[in-house]
Amino acid sequence: SPKNILVQWIVQRNLVAFADTHFSGRLVDIGCGVKPYRDLIRPYVSEHIGVDHEGSFHGKDNVDLFGTAYAIPVPDDAFDSALCTAVLEHLEEPELALRECHRVLKPGGIALYSVPFIWHLHEEPRDFYRFSKYGLRYLFEKTGFDIVEIKALSGFWVTFGQLLVYNLYRLNRGPLRWLRIIDCLGLLVQGVFYSLDQVDRTEQWTWMYMVVVRKPKSSLDDHADQNKAASRDGA
Repeated sequence: SPKNILVQWIVQRNLVAFADTHFSGRLVDIGCGVKPYRDLIRPYVSEHIGVDHEGSFHGKDNVDLFGTAYAIPVPDDAFDSALCTAVLEHLEEPELALRECHRVLKPGGIALYSVPFIWHLHEEPRDFYRFSKYGLRYLFEKTGFDIVEIKALSGFWVTFGQLLVYNLYRLNRGPLRWLRIIDCLGLLVQGVFYSLDQVDRTEQWTWMYMVVVRKPKSSLDDHADQNKAASRDGA
């Protein structure tokens, strides 16, 4: 959609960069919806398993496993990677969802989350939370993950510009819609404010964070790594 082409492009660009660095093997897409990023991450994984619930707003055509973020119907340590985009804010108990992701990941597995910080209400009434980087660190560490990176995807200007565009689209009806005036104005605003964001990046105003976390290796793996390191040091 023209109204959010900028933020989608930013998300996709960062997702590909993180996937290239961190993803491998079997991936679980928690709250997959229509699997919007399937083609982007296909080169980096061997299997892309989408999980969603029976009552998803986005239909069932792309769902491989029916379950919830709290109960994914697979054994422990089933996946090498996990993806969860713009889902945590819609869950009453995000901590429980993170614990379930931790359960289904193999030791050493990577999870990538995108979560909003400054954003309007959406998919009401199932819109419960917004997350600061400090809250994210607390939640992920509390549920047993190691933080790899927490990245703000924008500064003030992209956030303000995108919210302005969404607000303008409330007027997108009648002649304004037929003439595509709001579409053109929205694209112009996004372009201008993205340019401003490159000059003045104030990340405390970000609309969204992308979080990369790792499930720690088991104690046995850690012991093996220590033995390898000791062998190298003694060589």
